[in-house]
Amino acid sequence: MSASLIVTCPLFDGVWPFVADDLHGIWQRDGDVEFVRLAEPDVAAWDRHVGAAGSAERAALLGVPAEHGRLEPFSALRELAWIKHYATDPALREPDSEAFLQRRSIALREIQGMPYWGPSVAEYGLALTLCGLRRIPQTCSDARRDEASWHYAPPVGEGRPGRRGEQFGDDPRFANGTLEGKRVRVAGIGNIGGRYAKWCAMMGADVAAWDPMVPQAGFDLIDVRRVRGLDALVADAEVFAPHLSLTPETQGLVRAEHIAALPRGALVVLVTRAMVCDFAEVRRRVLADEIALAADVYDVEPLPLDDPLLGRHNVVTTPHNAGRTRQANQRFAELLAAEFGVGNGENSA
Repeated sequence: MSASLIVTCPLFDGVWPFVADDLHGIWQRDGDVEFVRLAEPDVAAWDRHVGAAGSAERAALLGVPAEHGRLEPFSALRELAWIKHYATDPALREPDSEAFLQRRSIALREIQGMPYWGPSVAEYGLALTLCGLRRIPQTCSDARRDEASWHYAPPVGEGRPGRRGEQFGDDPRFANGTLEGKRVRVAGIGNIGGRYAKWCAMMGADVAAWDPMVPQAGFDLIDVRRVRGLDALVADAEVFAPHLSLTPETQGLVRAEHIAALPRGALVVLVTRAMVCDFAEVRRRVLADEIALAADVYDVEPLPLDDPLLGRHNVVTTPHNAGRTRQANQRFAELLAAEFGVGNGENSA
């Protein structure tokens, strides 16, 4: 049984609104927990709101300042997690803070990367793929506007080969119909791309992927064929999904010539960061009706209401909300607790 402390603030709660309470619930099963939810004016002086600083053996500081001077009164502290993505204070790992943690034998508990939202983003990418192939948002919008989408009468009452038929709402100029049998090409098979690629393969797609950072065993694990370069990856893609995180190394990694090489009618799916691609070339080809787009991320966010991508027949747009589901919040808390040896994170696998 361990005495624990959780401190959260409005900035963190505004991005991850369930994590603090979920972590509180997990830690309560393991011992006493002091739970401090601050108001905005109290964030800078959060340590003044902790009633039993001397008894906390582990602490999770969610978006609040954590310089070593604030931690000095925590005489029993042995383990610390500081979620600093949404904090405005200096980095914890300045030399004097490192020395303080070492001197006090306080272990720093960290979640590597952001695995907690991987399933949510990958699932959203799969949903966007299906929506892009079947034009689900467009037909939904059509059905709300008038009844024409419910009825099809061929020209002069006579059907035409290769033209629209009854209950056919797809656009044959672009990749359409079932995911089964489609040539899905994925750049990056990490936390998000690996799941997306595996799920597409399970649905019967012909999936190939490129990721120079993943050994062959990683491709074998998800049963996906490996391609050795981006040039080869895009050459025959019907669905192209670059699932790469944005870093200085990956920004613009998918160059204009890669986008230009996509076969006419290909569907581009974007759910991680748009700027891993030459988005100007994506725009050019989409607006020229050469390719289709299903995206949750863009070169400019929010998209201006007069942006020509909005409302197009070959574009599915959503407002950058793929990752933060209720389940992603729960996984965040479970993985954080697991770093302290509480629970086993099995529900987060």
